[in-house]
Amino acid sequence: MSDNKKPVIGISIGDANGIGLEVIIKTFADARMVEFCTPVIYGSLSVVNYHRKTMEGVVFNANQIREVREAHPNRVNLINCWQDTMRITLGQPSEETGKYALISLDAMLTDAREGRLDAIVTAPIDKHSIQSEEFKFAGHTEYLTKAFSQEDSLMFLAGEQFKIGVATGHIPLSAVASNLTAERIYKKIRMMNQSLKVDFNIRKPKIAVLGLNPHAGDSGLLGSEEAEIIMPAIERAKKEDIVVFGPYAADGFFGSHTYHQFDGTLAMYHDQGLIPFKYANFESGVNFTAGLPIVRTSPDHGTAYNIAGKNEANEQSFRGSGIFSLRYCEKQAFEYRSK
Repeated sequence: MSDNKKPVIGISIGDANGIGLEVIIKTFADARMVEFCTPVIYGSLSVVNYHRKTMEGVVFNANQIREVREAHPNRVNLINCWQDTMRITLGQPSEETGKYALISLDAMLTDAREGRLDAIVTAPIDKHSIQSEEFKFAGHTEYLTKAFSQEDSLMFLAGEQFKIGVATGHIPLSAVASNLTAERIYKKIRMMNQSLKVDFNIRKPKIAVLGLNPHAGDSGLLGSEEAEIIMPAIERAKKEDIVVFGPYAADGFFGSHTYHQFDGTLAMYHDQGLIPFKYANFESGVNFTAGLPIVRTSPDHGTAYNIAGKNEANEQSFRGSGIFSLRYCEKQAFEYRSK
């Protein structure tokens, strides 16, 4: 925990042409949020005000500060990360907003690496417009893994219905099979098990692993990855006393609601896990990155350019991201005080 009695939560604004700032403003327009945390937004006051004016009836004020240690514990705080005039074209991706999304993210990460923040929440970026010499990554998860000097991390989505992680993240479907190895799957199972214990306070997690092929390979008729790659990873994890089962055929697993029997599920690729997750938890789900030295969460949706500036964005997932961070920080503080 920081010196502040409440957790200090860093917030990057994401792509300013999307709904990121709208859900940030709507979340912290609720004064109750600052009763539990000290939010610090990394962005620009003029850009925040531009978005605020698109939201009729929303009352929101930010306390401008130069650095985190100046943050007022009972206010929403804002660090101006640039003085330039930024051109906003709501609903349209642009290299300019991609550039400033990265400036916001990097400013927040600098403070996070220096231990000035207790957790970070990232608003959605446009994965295309943010690409540059400094950002050659498929998304936030990969960039943050490198920024915190970690070998690997786990994209882990948590919702009311279930929790699901992915063995392979933001890569083309055509590259999934070649990127799956028994070692990779084993490491993801271990990472999920550890996260369920530490981050979700589950003493003995029960984990399900999905197959790659239709019907989980159908005994080799539809593919050999289950027998040659996935099962060896599961058996190796079991030898470490991890409670893990599979591989399950994904369609039957979700269709029969088998996921209710498990604390976490490991999917083999992005859409195999995220389609059912977003179907069941779209407005409330939280994207959590396991394996980092700091808590990082984000909403489970993207920039939603189609509704940007229309005051239609639902902030529930972003608020849930913040609340998840708070619960984790409170747990860490309790454990610290208990030592």
